[in-house]
Amino acid sequence: MTTHTDTDLLALATRLSEEAAEIIRVIRARGFKTLTKTDSSPVTEADHAAEAHILRGLRAATPDIPVIAEEEVAAGARTAVAPAYWLVDPLDGTREFAAGRDDFTVNIGLVRNGRAVLGAMALPAYYQIYSGGVGLGAHRKDKTGVTPIRVRRAPAEGLSVLASRHHADDTRLAEYLNGRKIATLGNIGSAVKFARVAEGLVDLYPRLGPTMEWDTAAPQAIVEAAGGHVTLLDGSELLYGKTDWKNPSFVCTGTL
Repeated sequence: MTTHTDTDLLALATRLSEEAAEIIRVIRARGFKTLTKTDSSPVTEADHAAEAHILRGLRAATPDIPVIAEEEVAAGARTAVAPAYWLVDPLDGTREFAAGRDDFTVNIGLVRNGRAVLGAMALPAYYQIYSGGVGLGAHRKDKTGVTPIRVRRAPAEGLSVLASRHHADDTRLAEYLNGRKIATLGNIGSAVKFARVAEGLVDLYPRLGPTMEWDTAAPQAIVEAAGGHVTLLDGSELLYGKTDWKNPSFVCTGTL
């Protein structure tokens, strides 16, 4: 790649996320073992195979842009924050994947000057690819083609809310939602929740537990390209380049 325009970079991320999704589907179909990392989180062959494919593609096409990827970091890799860098989660929602559920994603996001500026997110089990970036709009690709997506204005009957399955019993969620008119409340895993906000199916995703930067960069860029917002609980920006890559609590919204 010689131009490095954002259109080119988004196309690269989208292609690699789609290819990684196919790798994950193949491994899922033939079976796999689930191991436990030192932080007690699960990891599978699919995580490693998808990440290896994405890293090869990014480093070959954009050798000047560093890549921070979940499994490399877990293995001890240390990459300094740069003005621009890729953030990769090759299989967000490994618990869902290992349990045979469908809500897991491939996330490839680009950060520039501390902000998530573009990203691609594949939902392998749904055969969906979401992409978007600053000035590029947001789109969903599925078996029917490519469709522009946009967040919706919250309906009069109340908000549709998605929250984390893993933190479904967290009392902070009820406290956060107290006083809001809620029409539906569901709990699913992974960054799929961002996709449902971006395409206007859901209005609110409060995340009141820990996440890492590679969990959120791509989906944040997509939601914001679709007209939504991802902010800290005080309304300030969710920014990138933290020394430990850990995010504070945040909220993802459509047009409320």
